[in-house]
Amino acid sequence: MLTTDFVPGAPNWIDLGSPDPVAAAEFYGRVLGWTHVPLGPEAGGYGFFAHEGRTVAAIGPLSEPGASSAWTVYFASPDADSTCRSVAAAGGKVRLEPFDVFTSGRMAQLTDPAGAEFAVWQAGDLRGVDAVSTVGSLTWVELHSPDDANFYNTVLSWEIVTIPGAPGSFFRPAGTGEGAMFGAVVPDSEPYWLPYFEVADPDAAAAEADVVVEPYSLEGIGRIAVLVDPFGARFGVMSSVTA
Repeated sequence: MLTTDFVPGAPNWIDLGSPDPVAAAEFYGRVLGWTHVPLGPEAGGYGFFAHEGRTVAAIGPLSEPGASSAWTVYFASPDADSTCRSVAAAGGKVRLEPFDVFTSGRMAQLTDPAGAEFAVWQAGDLRGVDAVSTVGSLTWVELHSPDDANFYNTVLSWEIVTIPGAPGSFFRPAGTGEGAMFGAVVPDSEPYWLPYFEVADPDAAAAEADVVVEPYSLEGIGRIAVLVDPFGARFGVMSSVTA
């Protein structure tokens, strides 16, 4: 499961690019109970999402030409510049070269060889979000891709594992145990990252949004649904049996 230890290779930040951050923030307030915290003009329209006083995600305007609204998952890197070199060497693309975000940290935006977009965050004053794996926060991520996750094993030092009886493969940071798994690879012709947020009632969340996958229960895991916001950004909701 996700933790706020933020070891290298683990998700430590997540944000949404939207053509209308204000309207999107109102939507996520209804569905996930989030509060929008704008950071002021100097932040270029960027702001945080908070749940019960803790930062759980962020939102900003679309910044790349032709970009569509989507969630971006950031993975912890001790050296964003080195990770970018590894990404390029492994056949990925550096969409946005590493840069400092004031004293908060250093980031870069990347694309894997299949076309799934992601980012890395090298912590400075800001290690990552305040909460994960609790109601209102990030709890799981899926890589939808026609490829396996070996690229990420190379650039983020993941361990790719299989579980007897479970479809697909799963990943965790190198050197950690089974309890550190935070995501899975889902075979898909369209490459993208799908974040899941913990909620108390996936059915209630689904009633407030357009539904991609209707709520269903998965034994030993919990109840799950996949939704889409008014601007086309996909995300999942989950009520975990262990949350």
